[in-house]
Amino acid sequence: MRLSTRAQYGTLLMLNLALKSGKGPILLKDVAQAEGISEKYLSQIIIPLKAAGLVKSFRGPRGGYVLAKPKKMITMKDIVEILEGTADLVGYDKNISQANRISATVTKSLWNGLGEKISQALAAVTLADLERQSREMGEGAITYNI
Repeated sequence: MRLSTRAQYGTLLMLNLALKSGKGPILLKDVAQAEGISEKYLSQIIIPLKAAGLVKSFRGPRGGYVLAKPKKMITMKDIVEILEGTADLVGYDKNISQANRISATVTKSLWNGLGEKISQALAAVTLADLERQSREMGEGAITYNI
């Protein structure tokens, strides 16, 4: 399984907002420059995050973006599902013949179980957790051990 750059960059964007929380709105161009990401791409990523109520925007000379919820209330599951969809790994084909029904049920159970574990792991990590680890590590590489 591989997440798209939307989820990866969206997480970086949200982490940047968390790190700057309480210091006023942050501009996308500043995040783009700091992370080496296209500002145009970030402007596409922020739209669903804003629509979902995770981010607020402010217009004007002191405008930009801030978190709309407390960092401890935003999980990686929230971010990933907004940007990627659910953790379902495969869709279930309703047209599977009766002869294949048992094997389809077994494999469906496998993929659903794995999707649920991924969902639980993402739900267990908040933006506050990532921010804390980032501050502990200092500027630079950001990783998280689940």
